[in-house]
Amino acid sequence: MAEQQATQEVSSNCAGCGKPMKKIKRYYRNGKFYCTKKCFQKKSKAKTEE
Repeated sequence: MAEQQATQEVSSNCAGCGKPMKKIKRYYRNGKFYCTKKCFQKKSKAKTEE
């Protein structure tokens, strides 16, 4: 059971734009995976403007 909690679930799509991601290009911030740093910044900027 401890092994299951230790492994992080990786989504196959970007949390910001929804594009499918490859293993090489993953950007992890705030508990979510994004395709690029730019995509993360867009998502966080849109969240703060609301």
